[in-house]
Amino acid sequence: MPLTPESLPRHELVGLAVEVVSASNPDLVGIAGDVVTETTQTLGIEAADTDGATRVFHVPKADATFEFDLPRGDGQLSVVTVDGERLVARPARRTEQTGDSKWR
Repeated sequence: MPLTPESLPRHELVGLAVEVVSASNPDLVGIAGDVVTETTQTLGIEAADTDGATRVFHVPKADATFEFDLPRGDGQLSVVTVDGERLVARPARRTEQTGDSKWR
């Protein structure tokens, strides 16, 4: 299945560029970088901290909204907004799910 905005929750997220656009913890808003790890409840986002050093931020999926940059066939990027609650599941289990996509 190709990676499209509709199929994003059923794909591997590691390697995708992402930004936290809203979260119950305001300190997490604005974290932007690449997804480097994923667990059932969190995304690990490698990004620069306030000192400019690179680190991995572990962002709870259920409490945040994410914007993913998806490559398109024409070399451009599509920005897709996903409610993190849609991503809460073991990565292997989530990628097996089917059904309609519920985008905001």
